[in-house]
Amino acid sequence: QVQLVESGGGLVQAGGSLRLSCAASGRTFSTYAMGWFRQAPGKEREFVAAISWSYGFTYYADSVKGRFTISRDNAKNTVYLQMNSLKREDTAVYYCAARKGGGSMKSPHEYDYWGQGTQVTVSS
Repeated sequence: QVQLVESGGGLVQAGGSLRLSCAASGRTFSTYAMGWFRQAPGKEREFVAAISWSYGFTYYADSVKGRFTISRDNAKNTVYLQMNSLKREDTAVYYCAARKGGGSMKSPHEYDYWGQGTQVTVSS
C-alpha cells in the first residue's frame, strides 16, 4: 500500500512558476513509477508527466514539454513537478499517482495509487 500526499499548489500569474511535491509513504517507493495528471473542470483527467522507477526515464505531454520537469528523490520518498512559464490553460487539480505494472505511462488506468490532488490556478 502506498499513500500519496501532494502539496505546492496555489494561485500564480501567467508566466510564473510553481513546484509541486508528492510525498509517498512506504519503504518501496523507489520501485514505483510515478506520474502527474491533471483535471480541469468539465474535462477528463489527462496525463502531464511521468518518471520511471529505474534510470529515471521521463515522459511528458506535448502541452507541457519544455516547461515542466518531473524529478524524484528516492531518499525522501518524494516526486516533484517543476512548472515554469505557466499558462491559464494549466489551471487544474493536479494529481500524483504511483504504479508498478507495465503498460502505457500516460494512461491513468495503469496507475494503482492516487493522491487527493492539489489545485493550481493560473491567472492572466
